[in-house]
Amino acid sequence: MTIKRVEFNSAGFRAVLRSSGALGLTASMARKIAGRAGDGFEARSSMGNNRARSVVIATTREAMVAEAEDKALTRALGGR
Repeated sequence: MTIKRVEFNSAGFRAVLRSSGALGLTASMARKIAGRAGDGFEARSSMGNNRARSVVIATTREAMVAEAEDKALTRALGGR
């Protein structure tokens, strides 16, 4: 059996990671997580140098306490 070498196309990977589809996918997932986490959590998305990225942050004191004491984001990430 012949072993074949795989050559990655870095420009192609970067194009996919920086595409509007990648940004839309990460933004959609972040919005769902923020919704499951409850009031006071907000999804934010941006395009970085290498890839699309999205985060969910606590925007109120109550949400910060919910995350610190009850791990609201961790639970929301698991879909529970």
